[in-house]
Amino acid sequence: MDSQFLKFYHIHGFHSRDHLDTYFANKPDKTFLHDFINLPLETLQKLMEKGHIQGRLLIDISIGSIIHHLHPFCDFFKDIILLRLHERCIMEINKWLDTRTGAFDWLHTSTIITELQGRSEECEEKETKMKEKITNVMRCDLNEEILTHPVVVPQADCLVTYSLLEVISKDEDDYIINLRKMLRFLKPGGHLILIGALNTTYFAIGDDRYHVFSYDEGFIRKVLHEEGFIIDHCEVLRRTADSDLVDYQAVIVLIAHRQI
Repeated sequence: MDSQFLKFYHIHGFHSRDHLDTYFANKPDKTFLHDFINLPLETLQKLMEKGHIQGRLLIDISIGSIIHHLHPFCDFFKDIILLRLHERCIMEINKWLDTRTGAFDWLHTSTIITELQGRSEECEEKETKMKEKITNVMRCDLNEEILTHPVVVPQADCLVTYSLLEVISKDEDDYIINLRKMLRFLKPGGHLILIGALNTTYFAIGDDRYHVFSYDEGFIRKVLHEEGFIIDHCEVLRRTADSDLVDYQAVIVLIAHRQI
């Protein structure tokens, strides 16, 4: 894929609903549901059941309008704040939070998590619980050293990011700069949950192709070690999807904590 034809998510944006419909909708072919929904949820649920990760505040900084990956955390955190780069993504999330007509249907992800928890009859209650936990959805700006400037956001006990760092970073140095900006929101001793796609160079939405910084497990382990983190768990889940919309090789779910 010729890089000169690739757009950058944080510069050009995308239609948030098209992104959801392409990669996260409960469509008959279910091309990406196993890799992007089932596998991360299964991994996170097993880790959260151990009870080591909990606290008052969780901050999520992720791509687009996705929220499904936060289900496993709802029983372990009092409040969740979402930070997003584009106003359109915030509008899409708020449409779901307010149960407005035409909101994206995330019920299939609630069903998956309740089945993992052995409470399959409670999927609607699971959605309601997440909506109650999300106390704020805010815009952030990569051009600012403090992403939410001038708004002050308290440091979190847990910071979650799903497939954002790789789409906003053009190279290794850029990745580290962006990671450090995100880590300002994390308390000493707090946990970082990183979900991403390894060895990816692009993803597509409609006719548009977007840049992805390609990294491997060794790179992120090295970066986190140098930033003072201890990695508690790292799982690399091999790709199962058959599609040329995105060229990732594996999904990574990594949990680390910042040394005090």
